[in-house]
Parts: sequence; C-alpha cells; structure tokens
Amino acid sequence: MKLYDGGRAPNPRRVRIFFAEKGIALPELVPVDIAKREHRSESFTRLNPLQRLPVLELDDGTALAETIAICRYIESLHPQPPLFGVDPKQQALAEMWNRRVELGLFNSVSAVFRHSHPSMAELEEQVPEWAEANREQIEDHLWILELQLAGNRFVCGENLTVADITAGIAIDFMKPSRISLPEDFVHIRRWHAEISARPSWKA
Repeated sequence: MKLYDGGRAPNPRRVRIFFAEKGIALPELVPVDIAKREHRSESFTRLNPLQRLPVLELDDGTALAETIAICRYIESLHPQPPLFGVDPKQQALAEMWNRRVELGLFNSVSAVFRHSHPSMAELEEQVPEWAEANREQIEDHLWILELQLAGNRFVCGENLTVADITAGIAIDFMKPSRISLPEDFVHIRRWHAEISARPSWKA
C-alpha cells in the first residue's frame, strides 16, 4: 500500500492519527506538496480525479480517496482497538457524531481557512463572504460539541473514536484559520488537552 500524504493539512492528519491510534505502521508515504499544486498534476489526477488528499493506493491499484473510507478500510483489517464502536449502538453513535462534527465544525473551519487565509489565494477562488458566513456558525457548532463533552470523557463516551479525531483536528485547525476558542468552552478545552497529549497526535 501507498499513502499519498498532504503534510499538515487536516484530512491527511486524520488518517495518520487513525493509523497511530491503531498502533500500526503507516504504509509507504508519498508526499504531495499542496503549495506546489502537486495534487493537481496529471499523474495525481489519474489517481484521484477530485485532486484531494489523502489517497490510499492498495496493492491491486485501487485508490481509496476519502478520509473515512480509508479509516473504515483500516478498521476492517485491524479491528482492535475499535475506533468506530464495538456494537451496533456504539457504531451508530460514532457515525452520528463524526458526521455532525465533519459537516458542522470541521467544514466551517475549513471554509474559513480556504476562503480567507492569504496562503490559499493562489489555490482557491476565494469567496470572502463564504468565509464570514461560516465564521458566524462556528460558535453554534462549538456549543453542540461542548454540551456533548459536558457529560462524556470523549465525544461518544468513555472510549476514543473516529469522532474525536475529526473534532480534535477541527479544533487544531482553528489556529491557522485565525479563529480563537473562547475560554468558556471548558469541556472542549479539557477534552482537547487530553487528546492532544496522546502520542498519536504527533503523527
């Protein structure tokens, strides 16, 4: 297998952290420099027409190009420790919260970065109004996460799941997106400090 990796970009980090939480070695890494637009090259476009990272290329040439699809594939090969839940209820909760965070906080923070950060000006057709529209929604997304974490150690309960990885990366990505985390989100701060201290977070 080969993992086409985009460095500190959020989605590649999610996959590398997932591998680390599984306690398994990363496959052969193929660095793709987003700043140099290597993800838009002809060879990479043949691999993934959407020109997005990461991509896991299997030994038979199959290209898995979506973060959660890659994580589910690895989960099926290495079920322990379970990061998508161990029974139908836990699996449903992990799916629900991962989707809520991904479609909410994660996507809003990403939109602010992509449409307002100067470094993205040459890579995106920036729409400043879209950045501001998403910026205005972030506090609502944070409150949903805050209320969930008020009664749980991790997003889905006592065990870390893929939802924590997605949410944690979203919080991390607030800093380069120039979005501050208000002090009153005490449960998010407690949880984020805990997951950030895990060895996997250095992946």
